[in-house]
Amino acid sequence: MTDKCVRDVMTREVCSVRKSAPIADIVRILAGRKISAVPVVNDGHGVVGIVSEADLLLKQVETTEVTRPRVPGIRSKADGRTAADVMSGPAITVEADLPVTEAARLMVGHRVKRLPVVDRHGKLTGIVSRADLVHALIRTDAEILDEVTRDIAVLVRRPALGAVQTEVKDGVVTLRGDVERRSQAVLLAALVRRIAGVVEVVDEVRFGWDDEANRPTG
Repeated sequence: MTDKCVRDVMTREVCSVRKSAPIADIVRILAGRKISAVPVVNDGHGVVGIVSEADLLLKQVETTEVTRPRVPGIRSKADGRTAADVMSGPAITVEADLPVTEAARLMVGHRVKRLPVVDRHGKLTGIVSRADLVHALIRTDAEILDEVTRDIAVLVRRPALGAVQTEVKDGVVTLRGDVERRSQAVLLAALVRRIAGVVEVVDEVRFGWDDEANRPTG
């Protein structure tokens, strides 16, 4: 596979703040650096949350809604004065060796616009945005077809794997042909889905033997 990893597209020089950072300082950082969010880290540089423009706007809205009923004993972002009070957490993070396709799925699944990148100890090493991932995933149909063809060429060297034809149009990969076992067809489709730039896989591969039918479920 030649799928790019997060380390290939992430921003390495990332600004972060401590939980005690005043909101006014965070606003100045976002405006001065022309960024939309900043990770919040602890004393060990581990990521504990993130403060985005949306968090700051929510605080402003709650502050101006003076007629909004308040629940006794529960603080809102309107009460906050530091990063700890307004940040979203726990932060969704990724490691640098994660494929960009997996990072994109994680970003979409959690409905976030950026992901702090951490090392194996959980320490902040960078940040990756939607724009970074979109740029990495832009590929022509010819480039996608070339990689899919190479991957299939590797798989067809395995015993009992039949012929598979591929078509790519607007990032949609259609697989046709015959293989011996269902598990082979499933593996092939899964591998193709991990290729950068693949929008969808239309799996029309037939198999002669369903070797997963009697697989234990427990």
